[in-house]
Amino acid sequence: MFRRSFGGLVGVVRCRVDELREEADRIHAELAVAEGEWNEWVIARSRVGEVLAPDGDVVVSDPSEGLPDPGGRPVRPGPAEAAKPKSVVPMRRAGSVWSALSQDYQRILRALADRDRLGQGPLTCQEMAGCFGLDPVPAKVEALRSKAKRLVARGWPAESAPGRFTLAKDVAGPGGGS
Repeated sequence: MFRRSFGGLVGVVRCRVDELREEADRIHAELAVAEGEWNEWVIARSRVGEVLAPDGDVVVSDPSEGLPDPGGRPVRPGPAEAAKPKSVVPMRRAGSVWSALSQDYQRILRALADRDRLGQGPLTCQEMAGCFGLDPVPAKVEALRSKAKRLVARGWPAESAPGRFTLAKDVAGPGGGS
């Protein structure tokens, strides 16, 4: 009698495990499709940005990426701001000042400078999002990472390790040159 009820229980549990495996496989397949579509969108957006950039300049392509104002409140551009031309990140040269950069890029450098001044070491983009009062969701973090990488490519900050940004040692503050 015990074997018969135990055997029935094993069969029920085995069926449940098989059902859950099938559901997990279905979810993994849906996730793979969604990730593939997302990657295609990211690549397409990047390529369009490269094509539209004048003479190979690196540009800010999404004005809706809200960074906070100095008071810590996120800034959401209105229709007039969305129509502004793209912001070019200039190469840093001797005598370059932060005012040559748009406000978004100046905020990144200011956060790196504050971190350096306090001796807190490199700053990740997720930490940067927190500093700016943004939710640390992937879209916001990746927008900050893109901007930080543009700055690194143009010689403003340094990337001490992958994804960890510091102010370049020879970069002066907002008013001074290098």
